[in-house]
Amino acid sequence: MDDFQMLYWYWLVFGMLLILFELAIPSFTILWFGLGALVVGVLLLLAPGISLTAQILIWIIASAVFVLFWFKVLKPRMTDRTKAGISREAVLGETAMVTRLPEGDRRGEMRFAVPMLGSDIWSFICVDEVAVGERVMVQDVSGNTMMVKKVTNQSAGEG
Repeated sequence: MDDFQMLYWYWLVFGMLLILFELAIPSFTILWFGLGALVVGVLLLLAPGISLTAQILIWIIASAVFVLFWFKVLKPRMTDRTKAGISREAVLGETAMVTRLPEGDRRGEMRFAVPMLGSDIWSFICVDEVAVGERVMVQDVSGNTMMVKKVTNQSAGEG
């Protein structure tokens, strides 16, 4: 068993199997180990004299680099920051605090305690007179603007 050699195609098959397992077990982590194995297979094809210890070390390092790249670069960029497709009814009746007053054609700005429809800060239009720090309640959503009304002591108990 001392003369066992890992051939490049062993790594390529191992990598493909791991990538195929990702289809059956959708954890989105096995894929990166499969890509690491493919890297070792290609390196072994180019430089056939790499020792088994070095091959395993390269596989571990390549897989770790792919996993880190996924979690630090790709995944954060893939989060859906749009508001499309989310029901507006989910935000109706929610309250937020006024952080900037409407002035002229510029809309006011309000902040929710927790993000609503992907953002915690929204522009708003209010028919009532409001001040910074006051609470407003969402009545409707129009595009990227919320139609709100001032929360009074009576309406604060409703929501």
